[in-house]
Amino acid sequence: MDKQTLLKRYGSHLLALERKSLLTAETYKFEIGRFLDWLEEEDLPLTGAFEGKGHAVGLSDLTRYLTRRRMVDGIDSRSVAKAISALRSFFRFLEDQGHNNSSGLSSLLQVPRRSDHLPEVHNKEDVEQLLSLLNTKTALGLRNRALYELIYSAGLRISEAVGLSTDNLFLDKNLARVRGKGDKERLVVFGDEAALWLKQYLKESRPVLLGHNRSRALFISRLGKRLSRKGIWKNYAKLAFQAGLSSKLHTLRHTFATELLAGGADLRSVQELLGHADLSTTQIYTHIDSGRLRDNHRKYLPNLKAWQTEGESS
Repeated sequence: MDKQTLLKRYGSHLLALERKSLLTAETYKFEIGRFLDWLEEEDLPLTGAFEGKGHAVGLSDLTRYLTRRRMVDGIDSRSVAKAISALRSFFRFLEDQGHNNSSGLSSLLQVPRRSDHLPEVHNKEDVEQLLSLLNTKTALGLRNRALYELIYSAGLRISEAVGLSTDNLFLDKNLARVRGKGDKERLVVFGDEAALWLKQYLKESRPVLLGHNRSRALFISRLGKRLSRKGIWKNYAKLAFQAGLSSKLHTLRHTFATELLAGGADLRSVQELLGHADLSTTQIYTHIDSGRLRDNHRKYLPNLKAWQTEGESS
């Protein structure tokens, strides 16, 4: 059986017997086509490999193939998981077709489990306490207050905040134009509290830090240049240590997203505000919110289960 015929039969198997969607079937066929090409490159004959006439493909061969996909083709862990799913399906198909030397490979290949780790978030009171520790009587303290308020209020990435210029800010409308991942621009909204601190920073602190330098950068370092990401991380880590909170500034972005969803914002709107290309990235915050709900339930209603039990028995 030639390669194209094999792929055609496999595609029909996916649609008719495995009940895969057309998109999934095409994705699996594409991946298996890559795999068959690799077999030819490795001089593993198609007939020998699948009909017992030569070297039978084993787990070590599959490991080498997947390593090649990751290291040479540069695919991420999610794409590796998809490739493994396609290979498992393909070897089940071969087993159904009576190719005994492929027996067992579908069960040996394991799709890596996705991490259940959830991003850390703060509650509103913790954020307020942290920000209150800043000495806004100084130029640097005022700058940091405006910076953190904006990141928290608009859910910005650190790189997006660093990249802002003064002409990206529209204070009269509480809007900012940011450049996110993939060089994509988007408009973000920030609250009145952030706007208040930004106005004060622009009026009192930025001119002092800028000195005789000329720069379009919104946030200026003590040297009169654009503030670096490293500088932001370092400053925030010190502040978070004083507040007894996580030293990751990105936590403010996670907190922003979680508070929006808790307040009733729809997932698509939060996706747009955060600049996520994929909705599945935004969905992680729905799990955070569910976890927070359970924690509050246990904290404020610890005896609810016992009370319900008594009610049912009476």
